[in-house]
Amino acid sequence: MANLGSSTVMLTGAGGALATAIAQELEDAGAQMVLVGRGDDLQRAADRFPATEVLDLDLTDAGSVDVLKKVKVDTLIHTVGAFRAQDVQKASEEDYQAMFDLNMLTLFHAVQGVLPGMLRQKDGIILGISAGQAAQLSGPKAALYTASKAALSAYILSLHDELKARGVRGCVLYPMGAIDTPQNRDEGMKWETMIDPRGLAKTVAHLLTRPDRAHVTEIKVYPDEEE
Repeated sequence: MANLGSSTVMLTGAGGALATAIAQELEDAGAQMVLVGRGDDLQRAADRFPATEVLDLDLTDAGSVDVLKKVKVDTLIHTVGAFRAQDVQKASEEDYQAMFDLNMLTLFHAVQGVLPGMLRQKDGIILGISAGQAAQLSGPKAALYTASKAALSAYILSLHDELKARGVRGCVLYPMGAIDTPQNRDEGMKWETMIDPRGLAKTVAHLLTRPDRAHVTEIKVYPDEEE
C-alpha cells in the first residue's frame, strides 16, 4: 500500500467513477484531499471521503483560478474530461469548443491555480488523464476528442520539461481503452474489454510514491482482453 500521509492532493472531477476510485486509494494511503467538482457528484464525494476542502467550481471559468490559488497542495490529479463521438464532416464549432473546454481548458485553469504554490515550495506533481486515442494520435469518430486529449498530453509533458528543475513534475496517464463506468455500460460497451477504474487508481497511487529522481512522465494501462 502506498503511503501518502505527508501529501495533500487536489482531485478534480470529484464524484466521477475514476475520481472515486482514486479518492479511495488516496484515503487508504493516508493522503489529505482537496475535492474539486460540481453539484451532486461533488456532494456524494464529500459525504464519502474526508477532505480538507471541498470546492464547487466550474473549471471552464477563469474565475476558478483565483479560488485554487488560495489552496496549498502537493499534487494535482486532473480527471475532468468528456467524450463525444461525431463524424468529422458534421462537427461544429460548438463541438470543438465543448471538447477543448472540458478536456484542455479545465486543466489549464487547474494548473494556473496550483502552480504558483508548487513553485514557491519547489515541489509538486501534476497528473492528467489523457486517452488511448491521444497516445496513438488516431481514432474514428473521435477527431476532436483525440485532438483535445493530445493537447492535454503535450501541455503536461512540456510543463514537465520546463519546470522539473524547479521541483514540479508532470505525468500523463493513458487508459488504452474505455473505462468501466455506468455510462459506458449504458452505451453498450462490454465490461470484459474495459479498464477497471480501481486498477487505474492503484497506478496513480504508485506514481505518487516514486522516488524524486525517478521521473515517470507517461504510462499506458491496457484492458485485459479475452481472446
